[in-house]
Formats: sequence, structure tokens, C-alpha cells
Amino acid sequence: RADRAVRTRAESTRTHNQQVADRTAALPDGQVQREPAFAQRQEAQQALGLPKLPTTTIGSFPQTADIRKARADHRGGNLTDEQYVEALRKEVASVIELQERLGLDVLVHGEPERNDMVQYFAELLDGFVVTENGWVQSYGSRCTRPPIVVGDVSRPKAMTVEWAKYAQSLSQKHVKGMLTGPVTILAWSFVRDDVHQSVSADQIGVALADEVKDLEEAGIEIIQIDEPALRELLPLREEDRPSYLDWAVRSFRLVSLDAAPTTQIHTHLCYSEFGQIIDAVAGLDADVTSIEAARSRMELLQDIDEKFHSEIGPGIYDIHSPRIPSVAEMAELIRAALKHVPLERLWINPDCGLKTRGYEETEQSLRNLVLARDEVAANLKVSVSA
Repeated sequence: RADRAVRTRAESTRTHNQQVADRTAALPDGQVQREPAFAQRQEAQQALGLPKLPTTTIGSFPQTADIRKARADHRGGNLTDEQYVEALRKEVASVIELQERLGLDVLVHGEPERNDMVQYFAELLDGFVVTENGWVQSYGSRCTRPPIVVGDVSRPKAMTVEWAKYAQSLSQKHVKGMLTGPVTILAWSFVRDDVHQSVSADQIGVALADEVKDLEEAGIEIIQIDEPALRELLPLREEDRPSYLDWAVRSFRLVSLDAAPTTQIHTHLCYSEFGQIIDAVAGLDADVTSIEAARSRMELLQDIDEKFHSEIGPGIYDIHSPRIPSVAEMAELIRAALKHVPLERLWINPDCGLKTRGYEETEQSLRNLVLARDEVAANLKVSVSA
């Protein structure tokens, strides 16, 4: 009966977690703010030893047929847990070696263990369920299985720390910890209808804050919190937008609220033009913001003014195409970015993750990216040695 279903849901401990409710109730009202301010954090982060015009990627590397087969074999019982982990560790080691060989400055582990940037976290957080066959077309021929938020969200244990620690053990360079932000997790899930999305956003924010703390304790000093869907959830009615942007920014800030000043917090946004919400993007108060910019040839940087204080990485490589951009083309985009972003605040990176690309094109494109940075730096007589 419908009334029994309503009553069961209202009383279910799967839906309502008193510890989560108490924790979020203890949060300060209104907007939260990481301390100290960006200028002091930027000074503290000089200890990271990064060069001028540092190069990095957004997070994912190509998900090869071998990775997908290993995941399917593991799910089907044809690979043991140990065999599956070993296959993924080999892929991480290969990705780290490739980035070091190409001369990238800040590395990533490539995310071979992640089936999807939202589903991966939903499978590890309490308060979510995932489906076996609930496929939804994302774009083109790509499909995802959106998770379902069924209750209060919490983190039973660390989700990314072991992979980050392993990757960092393979290199003397910094390896970024990689998290998906609260807004994007909600945007690409089916959400609850019994609470406002801001409630779930706060819950995810504090759960991810625990992950940030664990990453820091594991020695990870650069952590990226992806929010590609920030613009996607913007309400159609203009009068509804300030409220949305307020809770969206708050949930992101909750994730990094207690991060140490020496921990460099990155974020990444894509899929949209951002002029309409540039104040909110600045309000995330990340230390480094990477934004899709290659196809617009840096036009969005015209929206950046003194309010946008963070370091910024406007993408110079359009990963949505198999085309390999030349060194000259990338160098031109770097010079265009430098017209709007001071040298000491500019990062060099692709537009987005490399999950859908192949390794041959990825390697050549990233080689050209580093060479383009080196060419611009040489012309400016700037050292790019760490």
C-alpha cells in the first residue's frame, strides 16, 4: 500500500541517519570560508616547488579495452580481487611513467579503477544505490548509469587514498588526489524528493571533506575537486539562480574548508561557457581553476577580472576530437591566455580528462603541450625548472 511505503520511508534508517543529521546541523549557517585567504595560501604553497607555467592533466587517462575487459572479468568472477588490483596497478605505473617521460610537472594516476566519475563514488558512499542496467545516454554514443540518492549521505571509509598513495610512491613529482564535487555528483544522479538538493549537497560536502583530510595525512599535497556540472544545474528562472549558486558554492567550500594552507586545492569545470556564473566560479575559492577554453580560443578569459583571484588553467588541447594539435597552435593559445592571466597564475593543461581518447594521440598531444609551454617560456626567458 502507498501509505505503508510512505511510512516505511519516513522511518527507515537507510533514509535517515541521525549522525549525518547531527553533523550537518552543527555546520555554520550561510556561506563558509576557508582560512587563510588565497594570497596567504598561495605564499604557503610556494613550498610545493612548482615551476612557472606548470603543466598537468585533468585526471583521467585513456580507458583501454584491456582495462574495460579486466573490469568486466572481475565483475563476472573471472578475475580475483588480487588479480584485478594488480592489473590496475600496472596501468597506474604505466601512466606515471608516461607523464614523467613527457615532462609533465604535476601528475595524475589516470583513474583506471573508476567506471565513471560519479558512479565510482556513489558505490562507496552510504545513501546511494546503483543499478545494473539503468543506462542513460550521456552524449553521442556514450552512456552512463546514474546512481540514485536514497538517503542521508556519509562516507564509511576512504575511497581514493590507497590509489593516490600508490601513485605518489612511484614519483618524486606531486600526484594529484582526485575527487568529484558535490554538485556534479548530484547533477548526474537521481536525487531525493523528500529533501532539498542543498541538504544532500552539504552531506556530500562533509563526506568529501573527510576524504581530503585522509589524502593530506597520506602525503598528498595537491587535491582536485571536479565540478564540471556547476553551470549545468543553473535554474532557468533568473530569480532562482542566486539561491542555487549560494548552496552550490557552499557545498564545494565545505569539501576544502579545513584543508591546510599548504594543500593546493584545484577544481575543474567544462561543458559550458562560464561568463554567466564567473562570480560563482571565483567564489569556489579554489587555489587553481582549470576551465575548458581551447575551442573558444580563450574567449572566456575576457570575463575574468580582479574578482577572479585564483591561479587558472584554461585548456589548450581540445580532447573532444582525435585531432592532435601542433606545438605552434598550443603556443599561440598560451600567448593568448597570457594577455588575460599573469604569468605567475597561469597553468598549462588540456580542456578535460582523457578517458575517451587513445594512447597514441594522447601521448603526442601531451608531448606537444609540454613543448609549447617550453617554447613560450624560452621566448619569455622564464625558467620552467622546478
